[in-house]
Parts: sequence; structure tokens; C-alpha cells
Amino acid sequence: MKITLIFTLLIINNLHFCSAQNRTEQHRPQVHFSPAAHWMNDPNGMVYYKGEYHLFYQYYPDSSVWGPMHWGHAVSKDLVHWADLPTALFPDEKGYIFSGSAVVDADNTSGFGKKGGESPIIAIFTHHDMAKEKANAVDVETQAIAYSLDKGRTWTKYADNPVIKNPNIRDFRDPKVFWHAASKRWVMVLAAKDRVHFYNSQNLKEWTFGGEFGATEGAHTGVWECPDLFPMKVVGQNKTKWVLIVNIGSGAPNGGSGTQYFVGDFDGKTFRNGNSANKTLWFDYGKDNYAGVTWSNNPDGRRLFMGWMSNWQYAQTVPTEAWRSACTVARELGLQPTSEGLRLTQKPVRELKILRGPLLSNFSVRKVSNVGGEISESGEVFDNQFVTKDMELSFDLSQTTATSVNLVLSNSKNEKVEIGYDVATKQFFIDRTEGGKVEFSKDFVTGRQNALRLSTNSTVKMRIIVDVASVELFADDGSVAMTAIYFPNENFKNTSLFAKNGSAKGVKVAIWELKSIWK
Repeated sequence: MKITLIFTLLIINNLHFCSAQNRTEQHRPQVHFSPAAHWMNDPNGMVYYKGEYHLFYQYYPDSSVWGPMHWGHAVSKDLVHWADLPTALFPDEKGYIFSGSAVVDADNTSGFGKKGGESPIIAIFTHHDMAKEKANAVDVETQAIAYSLDKGRTWTKYADNPVIKNPNIRDFRDPKVFWHAASKRWVMVLAAKDRVHFYNSQNLKEWTFGGEFGATEGAHTGVWECPDLFPMKVVGQNKTKWVLIVNIGSGAPNGGSGTQYFVGDFDGKTFRNGNSANKTLWFDYGKDNYAGVTWSNNPDGRRLFMGWMSNWQYAQTVPTEAWRSACTVARELGLQPTSEGLRLTQKPVRELKILRGPLLSNFSVRKVSNVGGEISESGEVFDNQFVTKDMELSFDLSQTTATSVNLVLSNSKNEKVEIGYDVATKQFFIDRTEGGKVEFSKDFVTGRQNALRLSTNSTVKMRIIVDVASVELFADDGSVAMTAIYFPNENFKNTSLFAKNGSAKGVKVAIWELKSIWK
């Protein structure tokens, strides 16, 4: 008993240290989750249970480059501040622990639960057999489960894994599982090379094949990965549609890995795309949002998303040493009718505002408080102090003669990142070509990243979340999103706004410093 108590206290003290430590290395995110040390990629297994949002992620605890995959683990009560927990799942004789999902088995369909105890949390993941891969076998990936009876703190792998054997498909991974109320069974959507497969189960242990989707739909420039499938109510309409997210390893609009999605109907076995087969809808038009999926078991009905803030083109060579990679901020998704059809919207979760300091007032866009606010090429300097910030910017297109409106982050070394809207091409953009360190990869800077504007409203709106080494742009109430990382040699403390080749009127600006989540 004494030894157990001492061991427990050591764990508690270690958790407190990991959660409270300041993570202040160069380029370290201050408002995004990143691991205390070493390599991270896909967020996975995200589930809510009894006041905690669980974030699991692909993790290699022995190096800052990809290696034998584990499931790292962190929890949050507010989707903003994160506490590190011990590694949840470790590689074993069946292979590495690749991406997957987690569900709360409230009715104990699995039989893992104990009377009067906590509901089982079931993790569903891919075993990746490296020995088979080295032998050039095809059946290297199988699906497995593990369960926790103590709110996700410890895990037991199912003795009869795998629960789904490999059907002779080389890339067969990343199971996302949910309860389908209409058919009263569990559904799994699983990436299978260049499409997704659907499976059904009553108990999370025994699965039957239901169907597939994607052989002739969407983009096929790379392997499909990390799928997600969920229902969403259409904004302003009394109907529900299903959204299928599929991450793709290469060929995204601005280069490298990215995320596409489909909107349609699902009956428990078959997904029917509501758009033409050759129509590709992209989730994020920056280069640095990949492998994102949504939380299960949310308490308030919101559909919450988080992605990996990097790109496989250069993820292992970015200029950080103690750790590699971070996650995007948590985002709330919506499904909005447009003239082109139903489209996803995404906004930072409302909880992010708890990091805001007082509204900054040390800038002076002329008449910014009313419709006459105007900027020109002479620009307006906002601040020269804060690195992490939350900004809201809008202007009136009908009163704009400029070819673009540019928000510039810069430092004393003449490095800069520009975010803005190109009036002539009707595109939002992020330009990091002069943003600092770029020599680590020829694919990091390949020109300006662009995203076509979808809204036809005269007022252009931009919400911009700036961290030490990243920017996330949410335009026109979330109808367009862009995410990009960068690595300046000196933090960007200067922020300015200007209109290129003309002026912009009806300008409104609000800026808040964002406090660090680690302090």
C-alpha cells in the first residue's frame, strides 16, 4: 500500500509539472497544443467524458522525427488549456499504434464495463506491422481495440485483437467509430487506399462489411487517410445531412497533404454524395491543416474539430528541436446553404476568447469606429508589443479602390508574413515567402497560398488567430479557412494594415492580446 501511494504521488506530481511548465522555446506555440517534447502528428481518439475533452495523438516519445507510433494523451476542461497525461497506448508484438478513434460505450455493448463502475471508453486503432512492411507484405494493417474503465487513465488491449483483419489492402487504416441511432449499431468508417469502407457492429468486437465510397468521387492524388463521418443540421433549415471528411496524402490545392469533404446522406451502410462525382470540396486552403477529425460524445451538440498543424512535405525537417508539430485551435463546424450548395463553415470555439486580454487601443485607423474608417498605402501601425493575438478585420468592398487589403506581421529583421484579401482575383491569401527560415525544405515556400472567396456580401470579414509561428484565417463567418506555419528568426511583434494601389473604406479593426495557455 505504501509503495502504491508513493508511486501515485509521483505520477500526480509529474502530471502537475508537465501541465504547468512554461513551453517557451523558439517557435513554441503559446495558444495551440503541442507536446512537451518529441514528435507528434495526427490528433486521434478524441472523445468527451465527464467534463474532460480527451486529445490523443500520434506520438513518438524518443525522437523529434517520426518513429514507432504511440498514442500520446492530453485532457482539457475548456478546449483551450491542456494537461499532459501519460502515454496511453504503446506499440506491441502486433505493431505500431496508428490513428483511430474513441467512443463512450454508455450501454456497455462491449461487455468490458463493470456494474457500478465507469462507462468503458473504447479506443479503436490501427495496428501497423513493421516486420510485414519490411517483408513487402500487403496485409500490414489491421484494426484493434482497447478499453479504459478509469476515465481514460489506463488502457487494456483486447485479448482477441484484431477485430478486423486485412482484406489484402496495403493502406487500410484510421478507423472512426460512432453510434448510428437509426440502425442501433456501431458504424466504422475506415480508409482503404483510395476510398473508404463502412463496417457495422453490435458490440465493438465483431464487425461486418457494409459497403464503400469514393472509387470515382473526389480527389485521388494521394492515399486517403483519417476519415470522419457525422450528421449535421443545416443552418436555417429543418433537415440533417451527413458530412464525410477524408484526408489525402498529397495534391491539396496549395501543395502537399490536405483535407477534402463530401456532403450527402448515409443510411448506416451507404453514403450518397450530394454533389457531382468530380466536385472536390476542400476543408482548409492553407498548407498546414491535416488529419483533422472531430470529437465524439460532445455534451452540447456542437461538432468540434482539431487538425494537425503541419504538412507531410516538410513536417520532419521544420526548425524546431525539442518538439515537432502542434494542433490547430479547436474549431466549431457548421453546415451552411450557399448558391453552390451546402458547405462547411468553421470558427474558433467560443472558449478561445477566455485567452483575450483587454481590447487594444494603441492604433488609429482613421475614423475606425464608424463606417468612414479608411486605410491607404500609407498604412496603419497597430502595435509593436504582442506576438500572440486575436484580430477581427472587416471592410466594405463597395468603397474599396485598392487591389488588395493586406495585414502584415513583421519584425526588425525585415521578415514578414502577409494575410489579406486580393480584390482583383477575389481570393484570400497568406504569404510567408519572406517569413524567416525556409531553407529546411524546397516545398515550404512555393508561392502565395490562396483561397477563392465564396461569399458575395459587400463586407469582407476576417478573423485571424496569430501565434508565435502560425496564423489561422477564418473569413466571412468561417466560409473559408486557411492555416499556415512559419519560422521567423525574431518574433513578429509589429502588426500593420494597408491598402495596395488605392484605399479601402468602412474599415473596422479589433485586436486582443492572447494569453499563453501554458502559464
